Formats: sequence, structure tokens, C-alpha cells
Amino acid sequence: MAKRGGFPGGMPGNMSNLMKQAQRMQKQMEEQQKEMEEKEFTASAGGGAVEVTVTGKREVTAVKLQEEVVDPEDIEMLQDLIVAAVNEALRKVEEETTANMSKLTGGMGGLGGGFPF
Repeated sequence: MAKRGGFPGGMPGNMSNLMKQAQRMQKQMEEQQKEMEEKEFTASAGGGAVEVTVTGKREVTAVKLQEEVVDPEDIEMLQDLIVAAVNEALRKVEEETTANMSKLTGGMGGLGGGFPF
């Protein structure tokens, strides 16, 4: 006779373990998100002529320009370098986020992506 209110074959214990594991994973993800939000990522372009720093929240916190890159006759080049540096810094955030999520999920496909942190 099956146990009342449960699944035959001992599933309630397995479900309980799965729920505990999911709760642990959620807590670890929240901790990881907080750590990522506090980190800073820096990237440069143009051989270091432009340097951009972003947070794990993907917010730009600093832009540094070497004086020689500021040419009033070639603003477009400066704009391109800034865009390149910002994109590289954001790529670093994404790369670390993905690597951290893969560690937490044990490589389970689909769980490591799509998180806003």
C-alpha cells in the first residue's frame, strides 16, 4: 500500500532533498549576485588610450582618456575607442558571470544563462 499524501516508492524524501538542494543553490546564486555587483571590471582600447571601468551591475563607473587620444579633428575615433572599451568591459562581466553560474549549476544546461547578474 502506498503512503498517504506522497508518491509511491519513496519520492517524498527525494522531493525534500531536491527542494533543499534548490534552496541552497538559490542562496548561493544570491550570494554570487551580490559579489558580482560589488566587483569592478576594467578594459581598455587603443593600446590603453581609453580605459573604462564597469561594475558587475553593468554600470560604467569610470572612463579614463590619455591626452594624446583627444583630437578635436577626429572625435569619431575617440567615440569608437570608448565603445570598444565599454563593450570589452561588459564582455568581461558576462564571461565571469557565466563561469560562476556554471560552477553553481554544475554545468546543467540552461540554468547558467539568462540571469540578470
